[in-house]
Amino acid sequence: MTSKSAAAAARATVYGYPRQGHHRELKKAIEGYWKGRVTADALRTTAAELRRNTWRHLADAGVHEVPTGDFSYYDHVLDTTVMVGAIPERHRDAVDADALDGYFAMARGTQDVAPLEMTKWFDTNYHYLVPELGPDTVFTANTAKQVAELTEALALGLTARPVLVGPVTYLLLAKPAPGAPADFEPLTLLDRLLPVYAEVLADLRAAGAEWAQLDEPALVQDRTPAELNAAERAYRDLGALTDRPKLLVASYFDRLGDALPVLAKAPVEGLALDFTEAAAANLEALAAAGGLPGKRLVAGVVNGRNIWINDLQKSLSTLGTLLGLADRVDVAASCSLLHVPLDAAAERDIDPQILRWLAFAKQKTAEIVTLAKGLAQGTDAVTGELSANRADLASRAGSPITNDPAVRARAAAVTDADARRSQPYTERATAQRAHLGLPLLPTTTIGSFPQTAELRVARADLRTGRIDTAGYEERIRTEIQEVISFQEKAGIDVLVHGEPERNDMVQYFAEQLTGYLATQHGWVQSYGTRYVRPPVLAGDISRPEPMTVRWTTYAQSLTDRPVKGMLTGPVTMLAWSFVRDDQPLGDTARQVALALRDEVNDLEAAGTSVIQVDEPALRETLPLRAADRPAYLAWATEAFRLTTSGVRPDTQIHTHMCYAEFGDIVQAIDDLDADVISLEAARSHMQVARELAAHGYPREAGPGVYDIHSPRVPSAEEAAGLLRTGLRAIPAERLWVNPDCGLKTRGWPETRASLENLVAAARTVRGELPAT
Repeated sequence: MTSKSAAAAARATVYGYPRQGHHRELKKAIEGYWKGRVTADALRTTAAELRRNTWRHLADAGVHEVPTGDFSYYDHVLDTTVMVGAIPERHRDAVDADALDGYFAMARGTQDVAPLEMTKWFDTNYHYLVPELGPDTVFTANTAKQVAELTEALALGLTARPVLVGPVTYLLLAKPAPGAPADFEPLTLLDRLLPVYAEVLADLRAAGAEWAQLDEPALVQDRTPAELNAAERAYRDLGALTDRPKLLVASYFDRLGDALPVLAKAPVEGLALDFTEAAAANLEALAAAGGLPGKRLVAGVVNGRNIWINDLQKSLSTLGTLLGLADRVDVAASCSLLHVPLDAAAERDIDPQILRWLAFAKQKTAEIVTLAKGLAQGTDAVTGELSANRADLASRAGSPITNDPAVRARAAAVTDADARRSQPYTERATAQRAHLGLPLLPTTTIGSFPQTAELRVARADLRTGRIDTAGYEERIRTEIQEVISFQEKAGIDVLVHGEPERNDMVQYFAEQLTGYLATQHGWVQSYGTRYVRPPVLAGDISRPEPMTVRWTTYAQSLTDRPVKGMLTGPVTMLAWSFVRDDQPLGDTARQVALALRDEVNDLEAAGTSVIQVDEPALRETLPLRAADRPAYLAWATEAFRLTTSGVRPDTQIHTHMCYAEFGDIVQAIDDLDADVISLEAARSHMQVARELAAHGYPREAGPGVYDIHSPRVPSAEEAAGLLRTGLRAIPAERLWVNPDCGLKTRGWPETRASLENLVAAARTVRGELPAT
């Protein structure tokens, strides 16, 4: 096919779309179901309506081929676990008794049964449920969800493409099941899994699928020859099937690298590549592989992970380069639009000029359609869109929001000494122990306490004017009093004020920093029914005035025990925001770090002896390719140290990380030079404690003993068992006792019981320690 005919064939598509609905209808329906207020049938009806609305919107916008199967009640990887029948043995009875309740039990656990482990989806802030597989795992196909959703879309008269997690990525994301040999590799199950995928594809073909998409984002990571051979074998076997739809293998988040020629040669009909951040590398590799003759190329030229408008002219240039490298070139976002909010037009409080710089899922869909039209019909067909786009890009580039000379001058003046503590850890530790007087195995929490309905109502009342600032602050004072009182009675050693005034650990700070914008409706799924509104980091950052000192100081006035000051670190401020894309991330991180440094210093001056700077996103933001990691870790760890290094030796600096694989960043954790780090560990059975010990980590650590993402209450003996496991890796003088993460999403009854059990466990294990 010629380049001209390839252009004429260009069509618009997407890989996935936000699931929640414009008013988070899915969240409300699921949580209503959990509480018994919504029936299973009503939940299914809401879900079906949301799917229909999404498909109709996409089709009406000009998307030729809509995705199916990307919708989920909780997580698409968990949906894949159900599809292939890999139900953990401990959940099998629940799934057999009621498929929906069993599904949620795998995600959330029950009082008696632990959930699946949860971790980050590549380098995004989306969390997936980790499959548990072992040598005895038996796969069986369950295509009910995939076939039903395809059938729904086809019944609307739409062209639909089922989207599945690919078999190689599924196995690479899995971990050995409890009881499996420690060296068991789930990828060894590939030959057992492929026949199940063959059955799924046959059922989709029978239901009317012309194409099916198999997502293989794991192949953009560094892969061994054995793993690449597994991918080659998987798509050789699946491609050889006669009873199947055409196959589109999708990659995203980075360059495909050595996997590109493997997939290019596979007997599949299409390949989807990321041409945003990985544009140059994927273009070069695609050309080196000889292109995709006879195949379909879906070009992800619109960034599916960020909210800035596309440079349409630049994207059309990229698309033009791709013509001739494939039989057909279609246009898409770089990944599923799951990672961005729904509609920027819903924002009423953002300056209209700035709003023109933003593109949420609805606007990105329009960009994709415009690019497909421009590719198919020529730039004359989209002259108006290109002209408006150029004006919007110029407006952003020339705005004083994006260029603050004072901020830039301060960042440029930073020296290496600014990012180093004045004394080494051993000397600081002695000073801190004398100053704080804590027992062995000191107990603390991560920061937040339950965000009750009353607190949410108070914030809503303040926004709508039903109460004034004085009335709102009185409610906050009352909540802090209750949180401090409970912690004292429970016997916790280092207290927190509970963060009742904070709507979100990033948004709260973003609203008080220049250069940030807040949205009203920019909800994005983090996990399950947990949605966040990432702020928009639009320009240069500074801190006009203290942000946390007032409430931390008030809490400290209520108790003689130390109260931690709580801040969100610079890397997490970037990772959990929609960060500007017009300068290097390291430059932006340094600006945020300097603003937070001012806050740390003010907290110390106000009498705060323990200050926690959370960096849960340090691992999450780690580049997917090893070659890119040293440069990232250099600026990321420097930003943390720049934030925390201006304090006295006897001020104890804590940090916190959660729900990620930490083994490959242990050196970076060490380089942070925090005095204490708390980490998620309950679901992974203290794995991180062993990783810290293997590294020789020299400072204090609190691997979590209470899984806060499950409603179950761990017993005192369960927590004590985890502590004993932790003590085998970390000596008692350096081991802290704490939950995995903050308690914002939990209810008060389970929080009270769990923390009382945590304190009891610490006391029990202290009593078992040899006398000193």
